[in-house]
Amino acid sequence: MSSPENQSDEDLASAWASSLEDAVPGAVDNTPDSTRILNQAEIDSLLGFEQGQSDDLESDGMQRIISSGLISYERLPMLEIVFDRLVRIMSTSLRNFTNDNVEVSIDNVVSLRFGDYLDSVPLPAMFAVFKAEEWENYGLMVIDSAMIYSIVDVLLGGRRGTAAMRIEGRPYTTIERTLVERLIRVVLADLSTSFDPLCAITFRFERLEVNPRFAAISRLSNAAVLARMHVDMEDRGGRMDLVLPYATLEPVRELLLQQFMGEKFGRDAIWETHLAEELWNTDIDLDVVLDEQHMRLSDVLNLKPGSQFILRQGPEAPVQLKCGQVVLFEGRVGRRKNRVAVRIDQVTGHPPHTNEPLGSKRG
Repeated sequence: MSSPENQSDEDLASAWASSLEDAVPGAVDNTPDSTRILNQAEIDSLLGFEQGQSDDLESDGMQRIISSGLISYERLPMLEIVFDRLVRIMSTSLRNFTNDNVEVSIDNVVSLRFGDYLDSVPLPAMFAVFKAEEWENYGLMVIDSAMIYSIVDVLLGGRRGTAAMRIEGRPYTTIERTLVERLIRVVLADLSTSFDPLCAITFRFERLEVNPRFAAISRLSNAAVLARMHVDMEDRGGRMDLVLPYATLEPVRELLLQQFMGEKFGRDAIWETHLAEELWNTDIDLDVVLDEQHMRLSDVLNLKPGSQFILRQGPEAPVQLKCGQVVLFEGRVGRRKNRVAVRIDQVTGHPPHTNEPLGSKRG
């Protein structure tokens, strides 16, 4: 007789065996010592997957892992400061350009693949390709349809309080392209000014496209920085996107990785001023070398009080003025008010004498 505890365990094992047998016929053998390995189809059936669904999930997971590595990029703190500076400068420039009340704000700065961005741009839109002259690479500026019609309406004297008229399904006219090109040149000039505290760069307008395929300035899988800006002109406005591939920013990558303004410029004005003041007040020893003679070590050891040296230089011969081993000046010895003086005749800057013989003597 088995105990109630053993009986309950046997009943539980039998219940599991019968449930597995119902789910996958032949998956469990009733013999006590039998072992069986389930195949993929039986495992999918136990987990509730349909045929081939697990393979799809596996491939989808691998694709997500691969894709996630392509859109994870390092932050560029100084680039965010440049874009904030651009927003402030653009607000003033666009007010002068449109003679209207313009407010520019930046929505976000993100990193993404260049091809993903081109696929997400709502058409119609204008794609402005520009070149960074000193970096020898390109960037992209995208102006959406609302911004295009708003800037055309403002520049052609449209009245306030009326929404810009949009006519979809037709190509942009020459007048519209010309007015938008003027706007782009203003923004590019402001972008160059925004980079001035960091480095000198000139952004030159190249061409204007309406098809994103013709505006490909980088490989579709390459990384890029996207800055989305919103331009509000009271009841009119639109969006402008600025796309800079990481390859374009590579020449100034080290500068853009700096964490704060002092580190970015590589100097501290307060410390520079303090160091300059202390240097001007520093005392140094200036030696006047009347003559140099080479002596043997035995002669140096035989020196005693009363020994005399005869200088081979005449009274009018030039002498050197040194600070340590550095020759600073050349001059002549004279007398001024009962004191021996040296008149500086020439500023030299000779390198220090590193091979001075042992036992040389200065008078």
